Parts: sequence; structure tokens; C-alpha cells
Amino acid sequence: MMPMDIDIAGKNPETFPVLHVWGWEIALYLFLGGLAAGLLVLAGWAHRRAHSSPPGPALGWMAPVLAPAVLGVGMFALFLDLENRLNVWRFYTAFRLTAPMSWGAWILVLVFPAALLFAWAAWSEFGPPGRRWVTGAPFPLRRWIAGLNIVLGVALGVYTGILLGALGARPLWNSPLLGPLFLASGLSAAAALLVLLEKDGQWRDRLAALDLRFLAAEALLLALFFLALATGGHAQRAAAGLFFGGPYTAVFWVMVAFAGIALPAWLERLERRRRIAHSAVAPVLVLFGGLALRAVILLAGQASHWEVLL
Repeated sequence: MMPMDIDIAGKNPETFPVLHVWGWEIALYLFLGGLAAGLLVLAGWAHRRAHSSPPGPALGWMAPVLAPAVLGVGMFALFLDLENRLNVWRFYTAFRLTAPMSWGAWILVLVFPAALLFAWAAWSEFGPPGRRWVTGAPFPLRRWIAGLNIVLGVALGVYTGILLGALGARPLWNSPLLGPLFLASGLSAAAALLVLLEKDGQWRDRLAALDLRFLAAEALLLALFFLALATGGHAQRAAAGLFFGGPYTAVFWVMVAFAGIALPAWLERLERRRRIAHSAVAPVLVLFGGLALRAVILLAGQASHWEVLL
């Protein structure tokens, strides 16, 4: 009987000839999925309290209308990544509690129609004057629809991190903090996009203030994420080393930490204090940083492995 070598690191040249299996399609999906989740949560929050403070156009109807469109583009990017695209329907012939991708497939099935219903309700009541479909009365069950989209938006935002966190073969991803981190990043990206779209100065300031809080939460979760890696086992410390002197050091600290979090937070604080004029620079940087965060975590995670233990 011929001897057989088993490579538990997942880098056997015959079965896994390429290290990076997931590319730009997954990074784009993770970013757009988080952005859609943030839009649903923020718009749902605004609609739940619309009786006391009517939302501006960005939260009133733009965010609910954009959310399913953004999610649709993200789902198409995910579809492009599939090896056997014609078999995608098989995801919906079963549901496995232990399979993260099974959860993701069914979450998308629930989120997309709920987001479309929310878009219909929001446009009907808060759309541009002359184009609304409901006049003189609130859209039926709009607040309940908004609440449902908050719950599903949180589930979608957290899932984009759990999708990676549940894959224990990569020590960088094997963290429960990725779900909250990607949710906070998605909320920050959504707030930044709405700052770009909002024309009402008061609501724009409120959205910028929310974005500052989300950026602070994102920075805190990133610090805890690296702290957990640095105090973990040998493989986790080696994974953290990818960002501290390793090949992903420059791209992370320049594109994510500085350009995507610190610089836009500083600019938004100056804008709130009226020391500089409002501009699109800060929100665009936040959106850029959100995409860069997903890309670098995705690529660095595939470069981390457990073979340092062998």
C-alpha cells in the first residue's frame, strides 16, 4: 500500500494549488452586504421615531430604496464567485444549523423581500412630492416593517463577519469579534453615504455625529480584535504579525486605520465645530476604508494558517 500524506494546512499543491481562493468578489459582497445592512438599520431607526422627528430625504426614502439595490449588486458579486453557478438553488433545498453559508443563504432570502417592502413603504410616504403613492395617511404597518428591517439588517451585518469567523482553518478569522466589527463598519459606511446624499443641514449633522460614534466603535473593536490575537496562541500571534511588520502592515495602517478611520473622524469633528466647510472628503474616505477593511481582512486571513504548530 502506497503511503499517503495528509496536509492539514490546506496548501497541498494537488488539491489546493492556489492559496487565495476568495478574491475581489467576496470582498465586494462583504462590503455591500454590510452597507445594505447599515442602510436598513439606520432607516428603520429613523422611521420608528418618525412620529416625533420626521426624517430627512436621505433616511426617509433614499436609504430604504438604495438598500435592496446595493444588496442586489453584492449578491451578484457573490454569484460570480461561485464555481458551479447553476447549482446555487441547492442552497435552498436544505437548512443546516452548523453551516454558516446555509444561514447566509436563508438570511438573504428573508432580507431582500423585506427590504423591497420597506422601500415601497418609505417611497409611498416620504418620497419626492408628487410621486408618493400614499397621501393623507401613513403607509399601513410602516413602523412594524421598519422594525423588521432593523432586526434583519443587524442579522445581515453580523453575518458578514460570522461567515469568516466560523472558518476555523484560518486563525486570523477565528474570532467572535468579526461579526460586531463588520456591523459597526457597515453602519459607519451607511452613515457616510447618507451624509453625501442628505441635503438638510440639520440631518446631515446628525448623521455625521452618528458616523463619528460608529467609527469610534469600529476602532475599539479593531483594537480588541488585535489584542485577542496578540494574547492568543502561537498561530494567532503569527496572524497578528501580518499587520505588525508583516506584508499587510502598510496597506492596513495607511488605507484602513488612517485613511478609513482616523482622518475622516478628525475631518468630521472639524466640520461639526464649523472650523472647516462641509465636503465629501470625509464620507468618501469612510466608504473607501470600509471596502479596504474587508479586502485586507479577507486576503490576510487566507495568508494565515496553523502550520506554524507543526
